Amino acid sequence: MPTFAAIDIGSNSCRLAIANVEQHRIKVFHQDREVVRLGESVFETGEISPDAMANTIRALKRFQKAVQAQVVDRVRVVATSAMRDARNAAAFTAWVKSATGWTVEVVSGLEEGRLIHLGVVSGEPGARGKCVMIDLGGGSCEVTLSDNGRIQQMVSLPLGSVRLQQEFLHSDPPSADELRQLHIYIEREMRKLERKLGKPDVPLVIATSGAASALAEATQSTLLTKPKAKVVRAGKKSAAVKRVASKVGHLEADTTCVRKLANRLVKMKNSERMVVPGIGPKRSEIIIGGAFVYASILERLELNGFRYSSLGLRDGILAQMLSDSDERASVHRAVEQERWEGVLQVCRRYNIDLKRADAVRADAVKLFDALERVHGMSPDLRELLAAAAMMNEVGKFMNHQGHHRHAQYIIENSEIFGFSPAERTIMSAIARYLGKSRPDGMDRPLRAVPVEMQADVVRCVVLLRLAIGLNQNRATQPVHVNVRVYPKRVLLVLSAAKGGAELEQWSLKKEAPYFREIFRRDLVVELA
Repeated sequence: MPTFAAIDIGSNSCRLAIANVEQHRIKVFHQDREVVRLGESVFETGEISPDAMANTIRALKRFQKAVQAQVVDRVRVVATSAMRDARNAAAFTAWVKSATGWTVEVVSGLEEGRLIHLGVVSGEPGARGKCVMIDLGGGSCEVTLSDNGRIQQMVSLPLGSVRLQQEFLHSDPPSADELRQLHIYIEREMRKLERKLGKPDVPLVIATSGAASALAEATQSTLLTKPKAKVVRAGKKSAAVKRVASKVGHLEADTTCVRKLANRLVKMKNSERMVVPGIGPKRSEIIIGGAFVYASILERLELNGFRYSSLGLRDGILAQMLSDSDERASVHRAVEQERWEGVLQVCRRYNIDLKRADAVRADAVKLFDALERVHGMSPDLRELLAAAAMMNEVGKFMNHQGHHRHAQYIIENSEIFGFSPAERTIMSAIARYLGKSRPDGMDRPLRAVPVEMQADVVRCVVLLRLAIGLNQNRATQPVHVNVRVYPKRVLLVLSAAKGGAELEQWSLKKEAPYFREIFRRDLVVELA
């Protein structure tokens, strides 16, 4: 029973979740959180301040003690908006590596949204139906339209609570001019959101993150208490809110109440905001921007309100880790489908002939499986080879001449759901060497691949070249190949249901010298 740890280094806080795997499902048994405000200086100066770095390192070292105490098998550390924007992000990741031994993975806004979506649909009731998900963090806001557990549309907006506070709200309470600039900025982003999502007709809106929790609790408490709320200790729900939550089963907020709360909070000083139930001193300084963003999203998309979910990015990281390690887990099938949809999306964007691409993919996978004893690669490479096979001709969209170089660039720099930057780098390197050039350790595409993976990339290149050779004649039916492995040679027997296979035989024979160079076996090609 493996144990996983997920760490989310956000712009406002760091979060830790440790979980066991029980009956192919994630079961979280330890959580921790610490406010570090990593993005506070980033959104003002473009760099992470030394103090913010030191605070975050202290939090991570504390998390490390919990990880070591629980004997965790695998740790994944993900950083989001602040690290995406910081000019000195590399210095901070080096410090984390030195202090903890952990490698920080900086994910894009869309990948952040995908992981949040994965975490929510894996554990939130009703999330597998049609719904909108909103996650407003310290640096960015991800809005996702989901149906049947799959992402239909997603947009990442620079509307995080800490970002808005640092860029616009410098007075306490904010001045009229500051609010005007804030509303102009939010309205501009709302136009982008509406163009992407339209007016989604959904029965459920799920909001994650601390801002959603604070707003939901505050709106419910203001409905049940007088305007001068009793002081509550930070992090503790008031008794009235607990009663409401117990009645409805969820912490919820409707659009009208969120807008009224935002208008009320903006008139308060920080000392007044911090005693509002649900907000507290740790969120009072940054809640105004978040409140206006939530109100604007709900109004612009014509949504009735939201339901808060405690699930989020760290839960998505854990679900992804389970998917990577357990093929029997239901989340594994969901991630595989998500990845496949991401590959198809890239193919459609660049006008790929899907029928031919799928034929090349099928032959590449067949050769991978049949030659397992010959290449000795990890099964993880099978999916990366299949994806590279599907996308190997995307470079022709830019120019037929040198299209393999273009394909490498497109694959490496495209946002493909479910594939990490490292995996995209491997796929792009496989697609790069399908013309006259051969992989060279001094080439930039191969240098970008981890050293321990470079030999596997070269082996995948050989297999994909063979698969392309099997699909030379587009006018005829696909050629069937029978693979026989002998101690000193590999025999490929070709047969075609319609027409001959001489062209494919000729194409494969051209690859025989390179096949022998890599696999130390002769490649023999015969017609049935």
